[in-house]
Amino acid sequence: MRTIGLIGGTSWHSTIVYYRLINELAGKKIGPQANPPLIIYSLNIELMREQNWEKINLAYLHIARKLEIAGAKALVICANTPHMVYEYVQPKISIPILHIADSVGEEATKRELKTLGLLGNKPTMTGGFIQKRLKANYDIDTIIPEEEYLDTAHQFVSAELTQGKFTQTARSFFIDQMQLLKEKGAEGIILGCTELPLLVDEKDFDIPLIATTHLHAKKAVDFILETDY
Repeated sequence: MRTIGLIGGTSWHSTIVYYRLINELAGKKIGPQANPPLIIYSLNIELMREQNWEKINLAYLHIARKLEIAGAKALVICANTPHMVYEYVQPKISIPILHIADSVGEEATKRELKTLGLLGNKPTMTGGFIQKRLKANYDIDTIIPEEEYLDTAHQFVSAELTQGKFTQTARSFFIDQMQLLKEKGAEGIILGCTELPLLVDEKDFDIPLIATTHLHAKKAVDFILETDY
């Protein structure tokens, strides 16, 4: 098995989900007598809250190099928003970062979905790093909520979900947004916040919900076990 480095902490709730999923998915293939080798670096989420992307880029590069030196053969960023560092960090290290958008693109292609709605915090929805990669590599279009709803979505994610709070108010808001995105042409919905699958799931809606966390963890396991690599 190949060792993967996990960069977590944004939030620690989502990092736990990644760790559990990677071990569970690997266990289904290798049996319960073993578990995959992982190196975890959990950073302070306050770094992300500052929104100083020069500082964030440098911090992720420093962490990535540490994990590479420690023996990681690939990196997994255990959240959606920090993938904004990908274009800065990836060219400066010699091991791959397994991009979360590729996990989405591969699943959507398999399901023959060509237009996806995207939910998450404001940087994830407006940053373009998921949309651009999906369009360039998979010819998939991505739509986001109307401007008037972006701040509310961000507030629910940052003030509640990433702090382990899952309320009926938040659940109702995101289900309403999924309906609006469907009406705008979405054939599936990207749950682009690691905690969103803890709030809503497939049975809550009538079009596919693409949970980035589970797919990203599966991609990590495929790399660890050298499946399709």
